[in-house]
Amino acid sequence: MEQNLVPFERIVEVSGRRFLLKVETSASPADYEKYEHLRETIWRFPEDHLAGARNLMCENFIHDGGSLFLAAYAEAEGGGFVEDEGHLAGFAYGFVGVKDKILAFRSPDNLRFYAQYTGVQPDFEGSSLGVRLKEFQREILTEHWGIFEVVCTYDPLTGVNAYRNIRRFRMSVREYLVSTYGAFGGRLNRTDVPSDRFFAVWDLRRPADPPSSEASVLPGEASRILRVETVLIAGRTGPLQLEVVVGVELDHPGPVCLVRIPADFYLMLRETDVDAPDVRRIPLDWRSATRRAFQTLFAQGYRVVDFLKIAGDRPESYYLLKKE
Repeated sequence: MEQNLVPFERIVEVSGRRFLLKVETSASPADYEKYEHLRETIWRFPEDHLAGARNLMCENFIHDGGSLFLAAYAEAEGGGFVEDEGHLAGFAYGFVGVKDKILAFRSPDNLRFYAQYTGVQPDFEGSSLGVRLKEFQREILTEHWGIFEVVCTYDPLTGVNAYRNIRRFRMSVREYLVSTYGAFGGRLNRTDVPSDRFFAVWDLRRPADPPSSEASVLPGEASRILRVETVLIAGRTGPLQLEVVVGVELDHPGPVCLVRIPADFYLMLRETDVDAPDVRRIPLDWRSATRRAFQTLFAQGYRVVDFLKIAGDRPESYYLLKKE
């Protein structure tokens, strides 16, 4: 159920709860502090902070800059929406940039939007609230800004982001970036795991796809690039089974390839954050193996065309690549 209120607001229902999605228009610097507080709650890496509240207010396109702030407020227990930090469930933030640096801002067609942050409170993770924020972002950019291209980076090992970006929004992966953010820690990263990222482009002119279902089978003709086994490890919270990479097969890839990633890389990062070297290195081995796979395949003309999740007792996640 959706209800349009004004051009910069929308009420949506997600997992049985209602949320107010709203473009931030405040001229009070204090109202921008909640975005930094929520960023810290989600990522827990204070070194990677947003700008100060006054500067964030000045950045807002409503005022002096070219940044877009979107807030998602959870409906209050008694009904209605309270637009305060206590009800802020998620946010999205980004700014305008240019594609061709020589042409710069001389042509509207050269403009694009860099989506830097999209996050939701840990209690709402997995609820698709982040997807609704991105859909609202697309609506504002196309209907009110006249911008039709969004770029972003994301960790190729994070299945939740891959499913949203590749399968749901059909973004195009343009480049593999090696350790682009340096040592990046916090709740969703680890400083000893290189911050490799996909650079992806979202063409907003493409018709919106309906919600995509998970794949039930893998294409039989596809070459599986990584050899993976499931092993029992002594994790941070106790024994558990995790996928480990035991080999990379890149000698004779076919026209269609599958590159597997962990079913839950965030869980893997947390559970392998222990002193035992053989356990601690599991996500580093995944990073090294997938970096080699993607860089080699991209250089040979392969491109990511889909992301597949296979449900079951032991879920599996794969990127599907085809040669152009």
